Amino acid sequence: MKILKYLVLLLSIIVMGASIAQNTSDQGDDQFSPSVGQDGKDVIWVPTGNELIIKMLQTAQVSPKDLVYDLGAGDGKIAISAAKDFGARAVGIEYNESMAALGQRNAVRAGVADKVKIIQGDIFKEDFSKASVVTLYLLPELNLKLRPTILKMKPGTRVVSHAFTMGDWEADIEIDKPGKAYYWKVPANVVGEWTLDYSAPQTKTTLSLVQHFQRIGGMLTIGRNTQPIINPKLDGNKLQFGYLDAKNNYHTVRATVTDSTIKGEDRGDTIYNEFSGKRN
Repeated sequence: MKILKYLVLLLSIIVMGASIAQNTSDQGDDQFSPSVGQDGKDVIWVPTGNELIIKMLQTAQVSPKDLVYDLGAGDGKIAISAAKDFGARAVGIEYNESMAALGQRNAVRAGVADKVKIIQGDIFKEDFSKASVVTLYLLPELNLKLRPTILKMKPGTRVVSHAFTMGDWEADIEIDKPGKAYYWKVPANVVGEWTLDYSAPQTKTTLSLVQHFQRIGGMLTIGRNTQPIINPKLDGNKLQFGYLDAKNNYHTVRATVTDSTIKGEDRGDTIYNEFSGKRN
């Protein structure tokens, strides 16, 4: 495992270049001074460069309305940036007790102790379900271990990972400069058959959806007419697709999914209908 850890460190240095050590020397104090590459519980400590932190948080559109959780917080710099540069509240979870304490002192020195809390804890045991944004810099196998928990979070939760992916969960955005990072938005669970009830009289309508993370497809059945949905998109709990009706008129459907209910609108060239429905 140590060999793997140091190989990952070497890879990170190659990928990030000089940005790895950017402004890290000022993160220690007279009580504790971390060193790049030091062992941790599951990973070695390699801090994210300041420019990449800003880019990651910008990509996640962090704002004062957000609660950011940084998993594996280290010296607290991502949580501190979320508060200082974007006005968000932030919690960092760090297993190393000395590092967590340093992170909280850094938050005090940065003047954001009222917005930032760095706690000592295990990222696989602590509850971060209230986060609207999750940031992490972990190994690929740790990302995969966390993935089921992240996918159970509120649809629309934003996730940014420095350097490593989430396996076959394709990123919504890939960041290439000033370092490598990946961005996702947690998708709602929309798989299954839905019965749609329109505001205007209409033949029985069912929507059957298949799903692979945020990638979806399906069929819309109106009466006896079944057609594939066109250009389907799932953004958090927002669903959009098109279809052709029996007269070959194009419709655009936009809907919001909440658990096993759906509500939205169906617009054609001369037709507008609202609908609601539920999963069968």
